[in-house]
Amino acid sequence: MQDYRWTVFQTRFHGRGGQGVVTAAELLSVAAFRAGRHAQAFPSFGSERTGAPVVSYCRIDDRHIRSREPVVVPDALIIQDATLLHQTDVFAGLSDDGYILINSSADIHELGIGDLIAGRDPWHVITVPATAIAMRHLGRPLPNLVLLGGFSALTGLVGLADVEAAAAERFSGKVLEGNCAAAQEAFDIVVAGRAGGLGPTDRKVADA
Repeated sequence: MQDYRWTVFQTRFHGRGGQGVVTAAELLSVAAFRAGRHAQAFPSFGSERTGAPVVSYCRIDDRHIRSREPVVVPDALIIQDATLLHQTDVFAGLSDDGYILINSSADIHELGIGDLIAGRDPWHVITVPATAIAMRHLGRPLPNLVLLGGFSALTGLVGLADVEAAAAERFSGKVLEGNCAAAQEAFDIVVAGRAGGLGPTDRKVADA
């Protein structure tokens, strides 16, 4: 796990209404609390109608967080809907060594964003078929918990157990079981990609 002590870590979530974008930021903040850190989560202002673009934010630090401003220089992006990649500047302000996690069964080159991320560490950029995974485990296209599982493996900022504990505060029964299984699968996809010696941007993860 990387050492993030004394450095605020800012994550920005991009998605569409109905995909649980706001919930994803809230669950990441709860996972951070579980990991013994300070955290805050909040959405951007604007329409959250189904299908409309939605942005939410999460800050994590070892100290009390005073800022309440939107995250304009994120350390990580979680993009829950790949159709936004060419509709809005989702990469705006991303730090040079920032992380990018995209919900897609296509790889980075197939998504047509190679030029936008040129020069970035290939280990900091990955796609995970979160919607497909959610459909298998939950029967619903809700990628938020799935992506948090991938985020845990990608950044090491929170553990998978922290993500599962956060899920347990909101869900129960089969829904909780499905979410935890889906998060585990996404976590394993990211870990397996690194163990295989392939850069995430060169690796396509199948839906099946």
